[in-house]
Amino acid sequence: MMPEEIVFCKGGGCTAKLGAGVLERILSRLPKPEKKDENLLIGFESSDDAAVYRISEDTAIVQTLDFFPPMVEDPYIFGQIAAANALSDIYAMGGDVRTALNIVCFPEKMDLNILGKIMQGGSEKVIEAGGTLVGGHSIADADVKYGLSVMGTIHPDRIFPNDGAQEGDVLLLTKPLGVGIVCTANRMGEASQEAMDMAVRSMTTLNKYASEIIRKYDVHGCTDVTGFGFLGHLKEMLAKGLSAEIDSIRIPHIPESLAYADGFFLTAAAQRNRNHVGDLVEFCGVPFAVEELLFDPQTSGGLLVSMPKEDAQQALAEIAALGLPCGIVGKVMKKETQKIVVL
Repeated sequence: MMPEEIVFCKGGGCTAKLGAGVLERILSRLPKPEKKDENLLIGFESSDDAAVYRISEDTAIVQTLDFFPPMVEDPYIFGQIAAANALSDIYAMGGDVRTALNIVCFPEKMDLNILGKIMQGGSEKVIEAGGTLVGGHSIADADVKYGLSVMGTIHPDRIFPNDGAQEGDVLLLTKPLGVGIVCTANRMGEASQEAMDMAVRSMTTLNKYASEIIRKYDVHGCTDVTGFGFLGHLKEMLAKGLSAEIDSIRIPHIPESLAYADGFFLTAAAQRNRNHVGDLVEFCGVPFAVEELLFDPQTSGGLLVSMPKEDAQQALAEIAALGLPCGIVGKVMKKETQKIVVL
């Protein structure tokens, strides 16, 4: 009998996330404590990127975790991407990384050198973040999964909530969209080396650097764009009575991703994102490929920041120097009904 074949990369990253609609229904039914802990500054009610718990007048803990299956064939690069993605939630809150714990699912029949490469890539990103890897947990599983549980710190008065956008703000995106589409095309053997190189560079770049830049300015709201796509995460940023207008021409993206979208290298996760927020979006003469780009689930995507225009323009110049496509992509407006207009 031939041994069972174990495939390393079946398609993963943030495309593996459960749909936002499913999660909303489940979370809404969870029991809540009779009395809210006054030190819990941010929980899961606002679908924010991480929990924040105050431990003193000038210090709060930021807590998050993230893990998923591989989206690339190279175990070392996968480890880097998975770690950068998990660390990103701390930076989306405006915090600094302190410690991290490995989360590992790995088949017993697979070469342990592969696991070593994954964990090496992850460990190096934790060190780059200025944090310390302090342990973790592993289980035997049919498929590979890897990620981190991360603890960071932040001043309680300097938190970047995801839903703090204000009328008149502009929206700044710090990384290109399209990594989900490019990785899908790559699994089919259709992605160019240039497109895949840009996708990997984007996914392995820590949001630490963009976060440190925007902290010098007046930030009203911030999130990182991951599995729910640009439009799904933008929806979470818009509080009641707010809307957004997006200039599709200004959306930073991996150039080849639009051609791949036109070639229908799409994901089920993108369709779930469309089903969840599509009714809130009005596309005005926008090509199909651009629609898909905005629904595309991102792995280790950039920060989406709501801030005053003058601050955004100064921050953009600094973020552009990091070397990845970025841009001011839209503005926040006041409307009776929440609506995202894409021009």
